[in-house]
Amino acid sequence: MFASLRHMPINELRAIATFAKAVELGSLRRAAQAQGISPQAASQAVAQLEQHLGVRLLHRTTRSLALTDEGQRFLDATQPALATLDRALMHARSAQEEVVGPLRIVGPRSCFAPILMPLLDEFCRQHPDVQPDVRLDDRIVNWVADRVDVGFRIGASPEPGVIGRRLFPMQLIVCAAPAYLERHGVPTSVEALAGHRCSVFCNPRNGQPVPWFLNCDGELVHHPVPPSFVTNDADLELRAVLAGQVVGQLANFTAAPYLRSGQLVALLRPQVSEPMGLHLYYGNRTLPRRVRAFIELAVARLQDSPAYVVSAAELQQMAQWPR
Repeated sequence: MFASLRHMPINELRAIATFAKAVELGSLRRAAQAQGISPQAASQAVAQLEQHLGVRLLHRTTRSLALTDEGQRFLDATQPALATLDRALMHARSAQEEVVGPLRIVGPRSCFAPILMPLLDEFCRQHPDVQPDVRLDDRIVNWVADRVDVGFRIGASPEPGVIGRRLFPMQLIVCAAPAYLERHGVPTSVEALAGHRCSVFCNPRNGQPVPWFLNCDGELVHHPVPPSFVTNDADLELRAVLAGQVVGQLANFTAAPYLRSGQLVALLRPQVSEPMGLHLYYGNRTLPRRVRAFIELAVARLQDSPAYVVSAAELQQMAQWPR
């Protein structure tokens, strides 16, 4: 029965449901009312079903209806499948309104875990019946094939038809540890970077070194620096800068807590750039309640969050060294 249902056009399935409802209620008119269709549509659906099967299912008069022998056998054969289908539909509808079930999240691998984990911790405490399935990867995912519910990405939408919301700008700040500045001095201009040990981030998707993005008189400039340290891991780059090995250009969501604590110093403050932002993405379709709830929390906690966005006044303070 289930195999045949998989290949059945939706109008045939509705006709079977109409037939079963008419037998249950004893009237095609009442069946039509229960299904929100006209009596004519209900009668036509059963007639077309009989024609399709080549048997008469019901004896009908203006006042009553009765099953034929073929109709009784057909009803007995279809009722278990219809009951299973009704339960599946009820479960699907209830799942839309309950915050339960799997939640598939994708995001960038580079230094995103410290942003995501506090969000997931709060969400899972509120909704313990949700099971997060988190995949951090710097590649661009296939939204449909990977069955993504919510995605985070630095930059443009991964594909058309996906709704995006900008959460906060990615500020790129040139930073160094006090220990580095004590040994090597403070670079006071873009040109002075040529005489310093600089870290270069290597794009994990193509293996190419990424130039520094600098704001020069309001224009975004791609500025290559002499690489004294190269890595494709943003966390390792952060650790190298904190250790005083190199000067690095770090994203605000990575550097902010260390700049605020004095473990790092902001350099070349006028050259801080905002080439792109962190975005939240989700499908352009009806979303289960668990997905909507997570999106609402992510926007509430992350959109223009002062925990990650460094104000101009803060940058001025962070650029003062020694403090």
